[in-house]
Amino acid sequence: MASNIRIAFLGTGGSWPKPGQSLPSVAIQIDDILNLFDCGEGTQKQIMKSSFSFMKIRNVFITHFHGDHFLGLIGMVQSMSFNGRNEPLNIYGPPGTVAIMSKALGIGYYKLTFPVELIEIPFGETVDFEKFKISTMKTDHPVPAMAYKISEPDLIKIDGQKAKESGIPSKMLEQLRKSGSLNYGGKIITIQEVSAGIRKGRVIVYTGDTRPMEEMKLFAKDADVLIHETTTDSSFEPKVNEFGHTSSRQAAEISRDAGVKKFYLFHYSPRIEDKTILLNEARKIFENSELSYEGLEFEVKA
Repeated sequence: MASNIRIAFLGTGGSWPKPGQSLPSVAIQIDDILNLFDCGEGTQKQIMKSSFSFMKIRNVFITHFHGDHFLGLIGMVQSMSFNGRNEPLNIYGPPGTVAIMSKALGIGYYKLTFPVELIEIPFGETVDFEKFKISTMKTDHPVPAMAYKISEPDLIKIDGQKAKESGIPSKMLEQLRKSGSLNYGGKIITIQEVSAGIRKGRVIVYTGDTRPMEEMKLFAKDADVLIHETTTDSSFEPKVNEFGHTSSRQAAEISRDAGVKKFYLFHYSPRIEDKTILLNEARKIFENSELSYEGLEFEVKA
């Protein structure tokens, strides 16, 4: 059975916050597993405005340790403790995560009421969470930074008519899909007998901060959703690249060449007042470009 995947943009700006533009954070829920990608200052307040609860977050994935991408974790962990959390929290990140987060979580006087696991993911590694996999790629930024790719497993589709003819009860179809074959009524029924082909798993890519990279086109190839940083429009090139960031024009070219289904602009400079300039520039290159904004929530359809 296909998972339910829902995305919420909690903060879409970069560097420092301003009214209506909080710092980077994206919540992605896959069935009952709530994941947070980056946690800028004020993220806990932003998630309170969403359909999610910060108490339900299971995994946090930090792209890098510039303050606008992780300082919200300090307050959020303390708030979780104040509210009596006891479930473990996993915090993933690039090399340096353990040293930096160990110090950060030790700030102030409070009692930690739940286990916090700090996990460094080597660049280029993949972590299997059963319902999905997280792959990483080193990005081009002044400090160690990584992009994340969420990949849902491919799913064997069930042909309803074939399943009916086989005689296997509908309640056993998921078991058949998982095991590949079942003994029902003394007859071995294989998944191939009731298969209607393969449904490709959905893919979501979150770049974090980076200069434009040719490698991103392969990393994000055919993704259902690409959330690529677009700090400024192209009028700020090459300065935006010098500081380790990407323009809307450059991100749109990556989206087009990667063949993604939908590209969301993200991580806007606080100096940008009119984001439609970025959107219009992107759409000239890649039509399926959209502005992300805090409070935007949607399902990634199967």
